Amino acid sequence: MTARTVVAVTGALVVTAYAALLAVDALVLDPLAAVPGKSLAQVYAGVDAIGMDSRQDVVGVLVTAGIGVALAVAVTVIALWKRMPAPVVAVCHLALLALGAVATFQSGFFLGMDVADAFGVAGGAHGPWAGLLYGTSLAALVAIPAVLVVTMVQTLRRARAAA
Repeated sequence: MTARTVVAVTGALVVTAYAALLAVDALVLDPLAAVPGKSLAQVYAGVDAIGMDSRQDVVGVLVTAGIGVALAVAVTVIALWKRMPAPVVAVCHLALLALGAVATFQSGFFLGMDVADAFGVAGGAHGPWAGLLYGTSLAALVAIPAVLVVTMVQTLRRARAAA
């Protein structure tokens, strides 16, 4: 198995795990943290009771997470098909993780705002998981130039050794 394959598959799995946590946080963990003492069914019923549609919120979050997974799979397929160098594949997956911060922010608006309206709680994240997602995105953003610098140094060393 080549380094490119390992990086491509691992990157897709990491982005998929990020998207899964995004969805679970937005649809389960955060609503439960926002309204302690209520079951998830009671939270969703409360949202529907004020005239909002919790099903639309679920669809919005799942579409947002699904786009990330689809992009990760596309990067993996293209990387393997076009035989992209492993560092380029890594940077592409890191960029998707970095952009996950935008998806995390957006997904918080779907059910999160409806829960805030239905139960009179503050909007925004109520548990630690959004912070973990934002931190992961920040780490990915920092890792992009690190991968590029390491790759550049390795390339220069190889060129000097060959000369």
